[in-house]
Amino acid sequence: MTVVAVDGAAGSGKSSVSKGVARLLGMGYLDTGAMYRAMTLWMLEHGVDPMDTETITRWAGQPVIAPSTDPDRACISLNGRDVTRAIRAPEVTAAVSAVSAVPKVRATLVRLQRQTVADALAAGLGVIVEGRDIGTVVLPDADLKVFLVADPTVRAQRRAAEDLARGVTTDVSTTAAALAERDQADSTRVVSPLEQAPDAVVVDGTHDDLDSVIAIVADLVRGV
Repeated sequence: MTVVAVDGAAGSGKSSVSKGVARLLGMGYLDTGAMYRAMTLWMLEHGVDPMDTETITRWAGQPVIAPSTDPDRACISLNGRDVTRAIRAPEVTAAVSAVSAVPKVRATLVRLQRQTVADALAAGLGVIVEGRDIGTVVLPDADLKVFLVADPTVRAQRRAAEDLARGVTTDVSTTAAALAERDQADSTRVVSPLEQAPDAVVVDGTHDDLDSVIAIVADLVRGV
């Protein structure tokens, strides 16, 4: 069974491409970013300051996070509650980088991510895992590593369109500023920063539509 790691910055198309490839090839799909968002949502709901590393460390093992690996039902539950929509709220987006940078959070969720992949393989299912540290930290022995890139303006346009589809209205300039801030936070954190694995295949989706990028990545997977 094939394990594929897909990494890239916010708005690079990781989720859409990974889900598309998983559907096309009959594979499982795991959105690790949703897991960090679920952890962040739990902290916010329990009144924990996203900058309070000590408290986050103490409580990181409390949330029960259960992700789906079905690309047609990419949902996630938190303590038995479906939070697929709730984790996309602006307040979660604003806090997730800070919470995700806490070493105990990353250690806790990396264990869960690896177990989820192991469960999928045991069930005879290949899996595509997307995030920011999959090829470098979570699954360094993945059969294929893909690093998605796109022009910052294009990324901002795509993310603004995604937000609008979820009912959240933001202008492209505001979205671009938020993505730049997220990029800085993710790339400079001490634990598991966003970076390209040396053996990753870079796929630039700036000038290609979604179907074209899905086809490119699917061909890479078939070639493994």
